[in-house]
Amino acid sequence: MVNVLSSIQSFISGVPLITLIMVTGIFLTLRLRCLQVRRLPKALKFMVKNEEDGEGEITSFGALCTALSATIGTGNIVGVATAIAAGGPGALFWMILAAFFGMATKYSEGVLAVKYRVIDETGHSLGGPFYYIENGMGKKWKWLAKLFAFFGVFAGLLGIGTITQVNGISSAVNNFFDSENKNTVQILGNEYSWTVVITAIVVGLLVGLVLIGGIKRISKVSEFIVPFMAILYVVICIIILILNAEKIPGALAEIVQGAFGIRPVVGGTLGTLFAAMQNGVARGIFSNESGLGSAPIAAAAAITKSPARQGLVSMTGTFIDTIIICTMTGLTVVITGAWKPEYGLEGVDITIKAFQEALPFDPHVSSFLLMVCLIFFAFTTILGWDYYSERCLEYLSNKNMTLVKIFRWLYIAAVFIGPFMTVSAVWITADIFNALMALPNLVALLALNGVIVSETKKFNEEMKNVKSTKVFLK
Repeated sequence: MVNVLSSIQSFISGVPLITLIMVTGIFLTLRLRCLQVRRLPKALKFMVKNEEDGEGEITSFGALCTALSATIGTGNIVGVATAIAAGGPGALFWMILAAFFGMATKYSEGVLAVKYRVIDETGHSLGGPFYYIENGMGKKWKWLAKLFAFFGVFAGLLGIGTITQVNGISSAVNNFFDSENKNTVQILGNEYSWTVVITAIVVGLLVGLVLIGGIKRISKVSEFIVPFMAILYVVICIIILILNAEKIPGALAEIVQGAFGIRPVVGGTLGTLFAAMQNGVARGIFSNESGLGSAPIAAAAAITKSPARQGLVSMTGTFIDTIIICTMTGLTVVITGAWKPEYGLEGVDITIKAFQEALPFDPHVSSFLLMVCLIFFAFTTILGWDYYSERCLEYLSNKNMTLVKIFRWLYIAAVFIGPFMTVSAVWITADIFNALMALPNLVALLALNGVIVSETKKFNEEMKNVKSTKVFLK
């Protein structure tokens, strides 16, 4: 099964998709005149300053935290390590480069999400790629919108939303409490540690308790957990980098050399270059979701009257997720050499070893800190992706809320199942669904680039008028 999935993954998320993602990001960057650099300070300001009026269900910060809750997950801890292990240190370079252009993509998604969202008489918001495809590109493209929503449902249920996240949690917990699998139980002919079984039950119950409350409860939980977990993880990584500052120049050189297939002794190969590029971009998509079309589903619920303003807020998600958090994880992994094949590690075990090697604590303390971060990261991702998948199903079923409630229980069941699947199968499945979601969304972004530019110019004019008014009043 893993071999079959690998073949499908190579075909779907290979050169064509990588090219389309990068070309879309570069094209939008040029069309928006490198907005991700010029407007980043303003975006960071808007991130924590909510609008006082406008339609929507949750604050702009709440929408960002909901998006970040789904974005900051195992991709930041496990995904980065997996990318470096498969593609070498150079994968980190391509991950960062993809994120830079991805900021323009994420901005564009946020603009279109608010521009074409639908708000009913009760104030319930529904928006995302399915609506900006249907309402922006026209009714004749509704089949493409339906296709995106279909892939979105299964990406959450069987890929990025449930199995990958809870698998990462259970691996970290098992590594800390029962790394030698001394306490096991047999399930369907396979031996599993009791820590894995207990983790599946506890996480499943907690997820169920939050999901019953819908988007407002998910938003409230995310607004509390996301800033806390991000700051905690960043502080730990900063400590590691300060303590190993002398190794950073060598690690950076290794990353750049690996990115272009350069080897000081034996020379570079196209195979090395492609492996670094493919794994870096693929894991970058998994991590920050730029171009995937998931984050605009949360952005559409924001209380705002300006599509461009919410686009700027959405853009900060990619900056925080990949350019800050993933870079720190990647540097830690490269500095310690935990990714190297001779260690025989995969997934979260690579990052655990990196933390144990780099932190001046007892290895058990380092493992515990990483386990806590991973649990928070992955738990909030499970919540965020349930929201995405439910909105996709709501669109597919013409707002059949009975079907949505049934799906919610299936989603919780998938959380229970996740820890009992192999790491390879889990990540490959997630990559496939990511790619299938991205294709319709990228087509829409390219088709509607004129609308994105128009909304951006309109917002810039409004900002100039506000500034002029303030100067006049003074």
